[in-house]
Parts: sequence; C-alpha cells; structure tokens
Amino acid sequence: MTDTTELVKLSAVQMAEKLRAKEITSRDLVSAQLDVIDAAEPSIKAFLTVSGEAALEQADAFDNLSDSEKAELPELAGVPIAIKDMIVTKGIQTTAASRILEGWIPPYDATVIEKLKAAHMPLLGKTNLDEFAQGSSTEHSAYQNTSNPWDVERVPGGSGGGSAAAVSAFEAPLALGTDTGGSIRQPGALTGTVGVKPTYGGVSRFGAIAMASSLDQIGPVTRTVLDSALLQEIIGGHDKRDSTSIPEGPRPMVAAAREGQRRDLKGLKVGLVKELNGEGFQPGVEARFHEAVDMLTAMGAEVVEVSCPNFKYSLGAYYIIMPSEVSSNLARYDGMRYGLRVMPPEDVAQTAANMMATTREAGFGDEVKRRIILGTYALSAGYYDAWYGSAQKVRTLIINDFKKAFEQADVLVSPTSPTTAFKFGEKMDDPLAMYMNDIATIPANLAGVPAMSIPAGLSDDGLPVGFQFIAPQQRDEVMYKPAAALEAALEESWGAPIWSSLKTPWLDGLNK
Repeated sequence: MTDTTELVKLSAVQMAEKLRAKEITSRDLVSAQLDVIDAAEPSIKAFLTVSGEAALEQADAFDNLSDSEKAELPELAGVPIAIKDMIVTKGIQTTAASRILEGWIPPYDATVIEKLKAAHMPLLGKTNLDEFAQGSSTEHSAYQNTSNPWDVERVPGGSGGGSAAAVSAFEAPLALGTDTGGSIRQPGALTGTVGVKPTYGGVSRFGAIAMASSLDQIGPVTRTVLDSALLQEIIGGHDKRDSTSIPEGPRPMVAAAREGQRRDLKGLKVGLVKELNGEGFQPGVEARFHEAVDMLTAMGAEVVEVSCPNFKYSLGAYYIIMPSEVSSNLARYDGMRYGLRVMPPEDVAQTAANMMATTREAGFGDEVKRRIILGTYALSAGYYDAWYGSAQKVRTLIINDFKKAFEQADVLVSPTSPTTAFKFGEKMDDPLAMYMNDIATIPANLAGVPAMSIPAGLSDDGLPVGFQFIAPQQRDEVMYKPAAALEAALEESWGAPIWSSLKTPWLDGLNK
C-alpha cells in the first residue's frame, strides 16, 4: 500500500495504472482523498458538501467488478472526482453556493454525472464557487471563502475556485467546473492547475445550473494535460436532452495529448494574440508567458503574431450579454416551486408577488443582484437594441476575428490571467477591477471556441502563472498536442512538476 501523501500526489493516469496493476483499490484512493479532505478543509475550504459514504460505496462497486468488466471501462475508471456545485447530482445537495437553493436535493443527475457514474468514477463531493458562478475570486459564495493552496490569504480565482483549489491541494485528482467567461481557466492559472473549456456544445449542459446559457460550458480541472484529455473524452459527446449539444462524436483529445508528450511541434503554427498581452499584464506573468513561447519555438513550432482588433470590446460585450441571460435564467428562483421561501413581514400583504420579492432579497447575494439589475436594464424596452443588440453584433465581430486568426495559425496563445492570485478583499469594492481578471478568457466564450490553461511556472511573487491555448471550434484536439508538449518541456526545465514547490502542511502526518 502506497502511503497517503505519495498516493494523492499521483496524476489521475498514474492512479489508474496502479488500479489496473492491482497495486491499490479504488477504495484505497477514495479513503486517501477523504483523509486529505479532512486535513485540508479547515484551511482550504474547497468543499461545500463531502459525500464520503457514497464515494466509498461507488469505489467498492468498481473494486467488485471482474477483470473483463473493468477492461471495458474508460481508462480513468475507479479514480475519484470532485464536482463544482453548479452541476446537479441526484441525492447530493446542490446549491450553486446560494442561500436560495440551500438544502435542495436534486431528483436527477446531470448528463456528465451519469457519464462519470457509468465510468465508475466515485464522486467525492461538491465544491465551492461564486454564487451562481458569478465572480472571479470565489469570494461571492454565500457559505465560505475558499483559499488558494499556494497562499491561504489569497483567492483561488473564480467562479470555480473550489474545484481548482481541491485539485491543487491534492484533495481530489480530478474535478469538473463550468466556464462562462473563464471560470475554469482563470482559477487554473491562479492555482497552478490545468483547466479546459471545451467547444461550446461539445459537453452536454443538461443538469448544469444555467447562468448564461449561450456561454456556459462544463469542462475538466486536473493537474496534467493528459488527465484533462481523458476526462473530456468521458464527459463529451452529443446529448439529445441539450438543444445546444453538437451532434458529432468526441474528438481524439487523448491521442493528441500523448503525441504532444513527444515534444515535436514541427509544422505547427502558433498565433501570438497581440491584444491579449502587454499593457495591464503583471511583469512576472508576461515573463513566464514569453519564456513558454520560446519553448514552443524550440520544439519546432512557428510563432506568428496575429491581431484580433475587436477583442478590446469583448469585456464590454460580455458584461451586457451575460447579465441579460442571468436576469432571465434566475427568474425561476422565486420561492414558489423549490428552494428557499421567505414570507413577507406580517405588516405587508401576504401576496405571491411580495413573497417572491422577499425570497429573492434574502436568497440572492449582492453580486447576483447587481447582475440581475444590469441585465434587466439591458433587456428593457427602449434599451434592448442599444445595449443587448449592439453587444451581440460585437460578438459576431469577435467570432470573425477568430476565423481570420485561425487562417494564419493552428492554435492561438496568450496569458490566461493578467495577474497572479490577489488577496481576499483586494478587489471586492471595485467590481470593474474584478471583471478585468477575465479579459483574456472571455473572447473564447463569446465565440464558443475551445481553450485551455496550463501552469507556466511561478511569477516573481512565487505564485502560479497560467498559459492559455485557444483552438478552432470543434477542434479541441488541436490545443491538446502543444499543451502537452509545453507541459513536458516546462517540467523538464523545472526538474519537477510545478506543485513540487507547493507547501502542504495539511499533508503532514497523513502517511500510513
């Protein structure tokens, strides 16, 4: 039996190899992860709900399968996973980190959860996020602040800071997140993890609580590129229950990632997006980014600069389109059918309208209310064409920018986040400063193209930096090859994985 610390620091692929070699069981893996969760949660607070008993039962179900039955399952079968609490799970509380859904136990599973269960991957629990995925720091959760494992006084990014922190802190080898404007990739950059936003429609959104339906996408959170590829192939594919699901089979991400590990990028054209680096980006972030670009060149890639002039309007367009869809999607939380219900004071008429108003006032946090109001205004009579209509026209211009850029390059690159992790409270009083964290990630959501963030080293402040790859729509595999190649080159230059620099006091004393 491998000791706990050694076991949880393995990649998901390495865990799967040990399972196939019968060196460990799935119960061993789940038990080790639950031990780490118990030790880490007082300082990290990545989980809102831990489903330990259910995870152990799922692990036992895998362990009891015959060898022939296991051989028919995906490579990651038996490896545990954490789930962002924006994705519904039958029998496990799902809150979207909001008081308005406190105590809600879904009667069904999201499509991605059905696929994970079919793959016999135990569910460790539900991770924290900004309420209804609205934020860039996970400070807008109604329940708790999640800390960055690299510095517990700093944020892990958002909205999916819980999933990223759980993977970074070795509480889980894998996690699922949702990405509406960078909510998988930006936390990945800030926590030193790999975060992937697949092509819009490439992974079913059925069972993902809607924030902004034309932008939301479920994707992997892992510690390696290959782990993400394997996980995306499990959760991807067409789903007739999702009207936006792409009617085609999954892309060959795993083959591309394994090919990339050979570090031969001859013939690949890499487009350096002029508008997504330079002014406004932290010097250490810029330095690591350009060092990584040099590594791509050294592996045979041809680097060219591409211009996407309309990207400068992406932040403005996003913060009109997204709140407009938020105001529509969140109208369903009214206290009438499920979730929180708060009756108005006795001196106020006990009407349905007053009950709805009282419930929404008590159940929604400030950031959610801010976006509902902004979106309602943008959609109101007299302003719809001027605001929402104009933003959709800008979205078309951004899509066209991507099309032109991909005529010049196979894959585009940029820093993932303009800064490293910032301290709690540093940007809470300035929503615009908080929104700027997504400046490099938003364009991919507006265009529906796939994008990925991988660790590119540490900035001068000792905190992780993210490197972003963006591929053409429905060509997710194109970004996996150079991402895996760069990951391998960076690890060789560091002499160890990036997480080897992470201090993990919560792991002390866990060896068995």
